[in-house]
Amino acid sequence: MTIRVLLADDQPLVRGGFAVFINAAPDLQVVGEAATGREAVEMASTTCADVVVMDIRMPDLDGLAATRLISADEDLAGVRVLILTTFEVDEYVFQALRAGASGFLGKSAEPDELLDAIRTVHRG
Repeated sequence: MTIRVLLADDQPLVRGGFAVFINAAPDLQVVGEAATGREAVEMASTTCADVVVMDIRMPDLDGLAATRLISADEDLAGVRVLILTTFEVDEYVFQALRAGASGFLGKSAEPDELLDAIRTVHRG
C-alpha cells in the first residue's frame, strides 16, 4: 500500500527537497504541494492525501490553524497531520497536538527519520 503525502511548506526548495526523498521510498508518494495553510486544507481532500506534512509558519493561514481545520472536517477524518518545523519549541508541540496533529518533527531531523515519522503517523 502506498502512503499518499501532501507537502505544505511556503518554501519551494524545501518542498522540492522533501519530495525527492519521499518519492524515492517505495511505499510513499507525494500527491501534492501546498505553499499556504489554506492551500493545504483545500488540497487535503482534492489529492486524497493520507498524511499532510505541515510547516507551522506559512502565509495566509498558518500550519496550526490549517491542522485544526483538517482535523475538524469529517470528510477528512482519515487524514493525519505531521507537523514539521524549524521551531522545535515545547509550546509549538503542545499547540500542534491540541490542533489535532498526529506527530511533530523538527526540520533538523535526518531524512530517514522523516520517512519513519510519516509511516508512524499514517499508522495512527
